[in-house]
Amino acid sequence: MDSDFGIPRELSPIQQLRSQYQPQLPPCLQGTTVRVELGDGTTVAKAGDAHIIARAFPHTLGQPLAHFLRATAKVPDAQIITEHPAIRVGIVFSGRQAPGGHNVIWGLYEALKVHNAKNILLGFLGGSEGLFAQKTLEITDEVLQTYKNQGGFDLLGRTKDQIRTTEQVNAALKACTDLKLDGLVIIGGVTSNTDAAHLAEFFAEAKCSTKVVGVPVTINGDLKNQFVEANVGFDTICKVNSQLISNVCTDALSAEKYYYFVRLMGRKHSHVALECTLQSHPNMVILGEEVTASKLTIFDITKQICDAVQARAGQDKNHGVILIPEGIVESIPELYALLKEIHGLLKEGVHADNISTQLSPWSSALFEFLPPFIKKQLLLHPESDDSAQLSQIETEKLLAYLVETEMNKRTKDGTYKGKKFNAICHFFGYQARGSLPSKFDSDYAYVLGHICYHILAAGLNGYMATVTNLKSPVNKWKCGAAPMTAMMTVKRWSQNSGSTSIGRPVIHPATVDLKGKAYELLRQNAQKFLMEDMYRNPGPLQYDGPGADAKAVSLCVEDQDYMGRIKKLQGYLDQVRTIVKPGCSQDVLKAALSVMASVTDVLSTISSSSTSGQQFA
Repeated sequence: MDSDFGIPRELSPIQQLRSQYQPQLPPCLQGTTVRVELGDGTTVAKAGDAHIIARAFPHTLGQPLAHFLRATAKVPDAQIITEHPAIRVGIVFSGRQAPGGHNVIWGLYEALKVHNAKNILLGFLGGSEGLFAQKTLEITDEVLQTYKNQGGFDLLGRTKDQIRTTEQVNAALKACTDLKLDGLVIIGGVTSNTDAAHLAEFFAEAKCSTKVVGVPVTINGDLKNQFVEANVGFDTICKVNSQLISNVCTDALSAEKYYYFVRLMGRKHSHVALECTLQSHPNMVILGEEVTASKLTIFDITKQICDAVQARAGQDKNHGVILIPEGIVESIPELYALLKEIHGLLKEGVHADNISTQLSPWSSALFEFLPPFIKKQLLLHPESDDSAQLSQIETEKLLAYLVETEMNKRTKDGTYKGKKFNAICHFFGYQARGSLPSKFDSDYAYVLGHICYHILAAGLNGYMATVTNLKSPVNKWKCGAAPMTAMMTVKRWSQNSGSTSIGRPVIHPATVDLKGKAYELLRQNAQKFLMEDMYRNPGPLQYDGPGADAKAVSLCVEDQDYMGRIKKLQGYLDQVRTIVKPGCSQDVLKAALSVMASVTDVLSTISSSSTSGQQFA
């Protein structure tokens, strides 16, 4: 909090070159007029959650989707905003740092100044704690000069990524009121945007004029839903990690005597690990979602890896690269149960040194089986969201240790006749999340910053800035905003057969879709990756030339333009209304009734099955 923020920095030649890059804007964000089309009111993601979310969000639930339109768009009921009175906007980094975050600030600043030179942008220093303490830095051209297209969050810094308790939301309300803010933009992932949604509701209840806007910025890639195709930072971290992984693959192939166990950041879910696998083609990846779906134990995973090592040795291959997502520790059932028990005892005030004596017999046996370094890491206090300190738990070393133990056993038993197993462990994450942002993340973040202004100009509260059709060139991106309440779900869990607990409505992180096209692509190639050493090196980040416009494989193979499909459906409905009017022929009316009855039946069936199939966790 006491560091110098926003001070000019000495830039290297490549940093200087990047600072001069001017991101593109889609046509709908160009000019000095805001054109917004408000669609139908939104519903919640799961119908069974509607009554719970309605109680928590009486003011911000059911708001319409917003589409921002180019000047030439012929939409009769679009709202055209040409008057732009001076406003004051605050912006805060509320999540962990991700490449591209600075460009959100830059995009918002430029949009503010283009529409009214008297607009003011205040950055809160030190994350949410800076918001509570009202520590601000006015953003200017001079302040931004050495931060454009640069990595990190060091322009403003960050601390705790939480705006949740009564004391915290009241402090945020006071800060926005005292500073006379018309808007507050919160940059972060699922936790930060959940807090932003609750804060927007709190402000509406308090009749505070400050509008709250969320921006999806997280390296984890898990803030995905029907409205959000990708997160700022994910593209960069996957490209940087993929180069590091590929370098390790080349080293493995050169020496032919080491197995590299590489753990990747990404929190609980495995989006980063999946994307890096599709980009660099290591021999194996253990996805947390696969482990959960198949209920694999730590011993099952060990056996899988050992069997792969043995199969490769049969082809005289005594090397390999295995990717492990950091969140896998919370996917392995027995380790997750042990962690929950430890966290419960820590909350009760039991000292870490005494935890082992108070574990249940089953957990105690597992704890004693684990090597000392893992025991120490499992005893760390959980994060603010009650998850384990995943970056500090060296799961790659645990698996390497267990695999080495098993391979030695197989050698002794005579069932393995290959060369001695040798493991080298790495953890990739910090190296990547402080990287210069890719061209995609630079553009995406800058565009989202502009959209934030458009949301505020339209007077919207509790919305997240969104862009769809991201796999296309920037001039074909579709810009809009979606109410954060439409992204929320409620987790339910049963302590026993007679009781069900209902949690707080939140934006839950998305899991890797095991029925999705990206995972299907992995499965199609998994055996080749394992046995044929199809290592692929995408090289370092490219800012010009053939690789500069490359996008995440998982983004390109999926067809996610939800907002575009909603617009297309509205077009069909409008056509039906035009064709089937009083006075139309009996044949047209009968055909319309027949088709509509069938469509309604199908949609009702699909809707009810998706509601009844809610996951209990």
